[in-house]
Amino acid sequence: MRFMIMVKATSDTEAGVMPDDSLMAAMVAYHEALAQAGVLLDAAGLQPSRAGWRIRYAGGRRTVTDGPFAESKELIAGYTLIQTRSREEAMEWARRFPAPMGALADGEVEVRQLYELDELPPGAALERFRELQAPQG
Repeated sequence: MRFMIMVKATSDTEAGVMPDDSLMAAMVAYHEALAQAGVLLDAAGLQPSRAGWRIRYAGGRRTVTDGPFAESKELIAGYTLIQTRSREEAMEWARRFPAPMGALADGEVEVRQLYELDELPPGAALERFRELQAPQG
């Protein structure tokens, strides 16, 4: 089972404020523990929304809007992708996630389970996705 731990953005992350050394040390220690347990798949911080864009689909058209985006509470500042044997194991790891903005600052992470291909309706398109995930030799 794969889960994504998403760190919600704040006005500081949107301003490009980098974590202090103690928070970085806590994040590194946490991710080292994930790696040592064999559950870490990926992790990264995201640049502020001013460096990104959105594509809106409406009426068969696509419209590109450059960042920044106003509502930081709707944005993601970073993520950690883990693979565990159960929802409960993922929850235990998520509970150990360091306070993302520092021990005394407000912050939030959201955890969502990823769909696995076996959970999707069968069909030709799904088989094409399976081929993309097959090891390349």
